[in-house]
Amino acid sequence: MIEVEVKARSFPGIEEKILDLGGELIGVENHLDLYFNSPFCDFARTDEALRIRVKEEGARLTYKGPKLDSETKSRRELTVRVDDPKALESILESVGFSRAAVVKKRRTKYGLKEAVLCVDEVEGLGSFVEVELSGDEDWEAQKRTALDILKTLGLVEPIRKSYLELLNDAGEIE
Repeated sequence: MIEVEVKARSFPGIEEKILDLGGELIGVENHLDLYFNSPFCDFARTDEALRIRVKEEGARLTYKGPKLDSETKSRRELTVRVDDPKALESILESVGFSRAAVVKKRRTKYGLKEAVLCVDEVEGLGSFVEVELSGDEDWEAQKRTALDILKTLGLVEPIRKSYLELLNDAGEIE
């Protein structure tokens, strides 16, 4: 699956603007994201990520491939459910992976047509809006849709970096 994702810094009143566009509240989640380094390659250099996400509904392991274009964070994404995230972390560490960073955020999700809009409060970074769509062959069209939604919200400066990269740039990751 290709996850099409664009992100920008948020501003006060963004949630009302999303509702005014017809967005419907899906819910609020707290995310604890554990990122890992590979013993086989440098994920920062190859633009990949391996993450365990723990939230209220359970945990998931996600691999994110390199970004596919120069405008968005669109990339191949593979995700599986995890019954025991602590055991999975122990397994990963046992075969040479090491925890690289932790990202914590509170996410408020809205549905808007085929898109999911997320208002994220990221610890150490502040507030952001992400527009996400899923696809495969049609990801280029979905990319245009995501960028149009961002522009309609008045967010004209997309950020291509991940929260992990932004935290690293801010000196929040050792």
